[in-house]
Amino acid sequence: MLFSPGWRAPVRQGEVLAVFTLGLLLGGTLSATVIWLLSGLSAPLPAWARTSAILAVAALGAAREFGLIRLPLPQNARQIPPEVLQTHLRRGTLQFGFELGTGVRTYVPATAPYVLALALLLAGLPLRTTLLSGAAFALGRTLSAALTYLARDEDRDAAIAARMPALKTTTAAVSLSALAFLLL
Repeated sequence: MLFSPGWRAPVRQGEVLAVFTLGLLLGGTLSATVIWLLSGLSAPLPAWARTSAILAVAALGAAREFGLIRLPLPQNARQIPPEVLQTHLRRGTLQFGFELGTGVRTYVPATAPYVLALALLLAGLPLRTTLLSGAAFALGRTLSAALTYLARDEDRDAAIAARMPALKTTTAAVSLSALAFLLL
């Protein structure tokens, strides 16, 4: 549990959120840096081949989100151990945020981040653009924790679960449309 349920927590919950956000940003920008470094490997491919691959993966992602195909996503099925947050709260929160920010330590249930990562890998964009994309991924993951912290609503989890399928399919459709518009 990221936030303490009580007001007597040894560390202020806003501070926990700030440290968590910093960890997410560090992890997201590290992953973006690795993607940018590896993007040079796709440079010899002709532009039409890279564009075709990006659009094909985006179409597969949209089809997966709409339930037209079953396609398992890569995942690390292990949970982050509870001791990470219980032993040293600030350091553990930073580590937890970093691991979530990289996107490789935990399960990412939506297809859109994978489509984005492959698009960044194949498009060969400038480092600044790739880093901003990694930071945006991290801030998107921060949004869930920030809204939980700000809402303090017991029914929030049920409301989010009810909206998640529509959010995922909309994101997949918009991603495919945007990539097609930008690349064609």
